[in-house]
Amino acid sequence: RYDGHAALANSLALKLAGVTRETKDVPGGVIVRDEKTGEPTGVFKDNAEDLIGKVIPRPSNEEFEEALKAGLAEARRLGVTTVDDISVGSDSPNGNFTGEIHLLHKAELEGWLTCRFYEITPIAAWKELAGAGISHNMGSDYLKMGAVKAFADGSLGSRTAWMFDPYDDDPGNRGLPMPIMNPPSKMEAEIHGAVAAGIQPAVHAIGDRANSEMLDIFARVGGEHSASYRFRIEHAQHVRPQDFARFGKLGVIASMQPYHAIDDGRWAVKRIGHQRAASSYAWTSMLNAGVHLAFGTDWPVAPLNPLLGIYAAVTRATLDGKHPGGWFPEQKLNLSEALSAYTTGSAYASFQEDDKGTITPGKLADLIVLSDDLYSIPAEKIKDAHVVLTIVGGKVVFKSE
Repeated sequence: RYDGHAALANSLALKLAGVTRETKDVPGGVIVRDEKTGEPTGVFKDNAEDLIGKVIPRPSNEEFEEALKAGLAEARRLGVTTVDDISVGSDSPNGNFTGEIHLLHKAELEGWLTCRFYEITPIAAWKELAGAGISHNMGSDYLKMGAVKAFADGSLGSRTAWMFDPYDDDPGNRGLPMPIMNPPSKMEAEIHGAVAAGIQPAVHAIGDRANSEMLDIFARVGGEHSASYRFRIEHAQHVRPQDFARFGKLGVIASMQPYHAIDDGRWAVKRIGHQRAASSYAWTSMLNAGVHLAFGTDWPVAPLNPLLGIYAAVTRATLDGKHPGGWFPEQKLNLSEALSAYTTGSAYASFQEDDKGTITPGKLADLIVLSDDLYSIPAEKIKDAHVVLTIVGGKVVFKSE
């Protein structure tokens, strides 16, 4: 799956990985098996993907550098001047998150890093960061560190998002908590350790139970000071109505990706029903509860183009054309709210609101020029606008032909 939560392996891959009918199930993952024979079908979900991933050759350092240059070119073209980058470690040049840091630092020193990075490393690395004296928002203007990421559950698409009630189209399945959430005290210990070291926790939570459990953990760890830690929940897709107020009270940042709503909205109701879908991708409910919204794209799961995300936020028009007036239109944002979530909201989510997020004297000169005034065109035309000029640190890094 393009969301990374399920993969298909052929018979040769199974053989190379030594995966057979006798292979035991993996905590936090699913080996899909033939109902009659018990043989693996080749479909692996979440942590079970590692069984196959371990035999896939790692790209060379040169290939990693080539990939970074291609990604930076795409970011420049689309007017992306900062990314919050989730480093998963094993995909780095040396199989560890440090390999990615070294490559980005090399690009910065050599002068071809045309996008700013807020590096979010795997939560298992918090002790390593703490030992090096690294806390949130440390580093240069181009490369900052001090945040860690954990996974509470899987995804809606692969039916591994952790829900209170079973899936409508899979009645025996409530999704899948990751091993670090089994029991939740494991996650709580890691979050507590990171926070004590001044490191910002960001946790992937998609299902309503995953979100609720994480709010419980943040409340216990942060107490009355929760808002100051800027806890982040990545995606915050499916949330019980009673939990919106808890997001706001605890100051938990909802780091969300609007494009997912117009993509998943084609089929989500079949999976979780109308009632749960009504409080999904619920940006207006979040804002009404006083929640800090930080928008992004989740690239490569969704397109990198922020204009598509802004279009999604203000129209909620699903990709299949079946909801031109908006899928659960009461959750649509106005243009100013969407732009704010993409700029000031995202800057706040990485402790950088004093340096970026608005065009203000004294802040970093990261600016873009668009082909159209978004306030003067119909909302449905926002997706057709394009970037004419991208400026990072006062330097023109892209100019449209």
